[in-house]
Amino acid sequence: MDILIKILKKYYMVFLRGLWGTIWLSVVTIIFGAILGVGIALLRMSKKKVLYGISSVYIEILRGTPVLLQLYFFWLGLPKLFPMFEMSDTFCILVALIINSSAYIAEIIRAGIGAVDSGQFEAARSLGLSEKHLMSKVILPQAIKNILPAIGNEFISIIKGTSLASTFFIVELTTSFKTVQSTTFRAIEPLLISGVIYLVLTFTLSRLLRVLERRMKASD
Repeated sequence: MDILIKILKKYYMVFLRGLWGTIWLSVVTIIFGAILGVGIALLRMSKKKVLYGISSVYIEILRGTPVLLQLYFFWLGLPKLFPMFEMSDTFCILVALIINSSAYIAEIIRAGIGAVDSGQFEAARSLGLSEKHLMSKVILPQAIKNILPAIGNEFISIIKGTSLASTFFIVELTTSFKTVQSTTFRAIEPLLISGVIYLVLTFTLSRLLRVLERRMKASD
């Protein structure tokens, strides 16, 4: 216990930088993953076979292959695909996390829209609303209540998933553990500290999500 406290006192800034890295990676991933996910979900619901097919393949590939493999693909592939741009390792990994997340969020959104009563679609069409306005003004606002809790759970999964970024030495919590381990030559103590920080972060978010769900149910 004494060693644990000494490591925490001496290297707390390393863990704080790692915590900040985990948080900003997760927040950026969920925001842009949601934006991209909305587009993919709408393509998946399209009546045009080409658009439906492209979105289906996109989702199946991203959900059917390991996240670490995707990170390596973008880490190695993006600089070669766009050699005219300078891309940092952090940017490549962030793009990979966003694209991976968008596939899961797209399915969440599609399921949320599917849960809206079909009568709402018919009523909106009978009023002469276009498909664009039908989605933006009628369906999506109602689907949000179904989507938000699942998006929150996806955010928690992303927080844990960012630990894979440590493979590429991106600053986040697991990288902090590796940094302290290599400096102190002790593995268990920094591992425990990182694990507790992850647990506190995800536990807090889980409780907040439960409060949000209860309030949404009460409003219904």
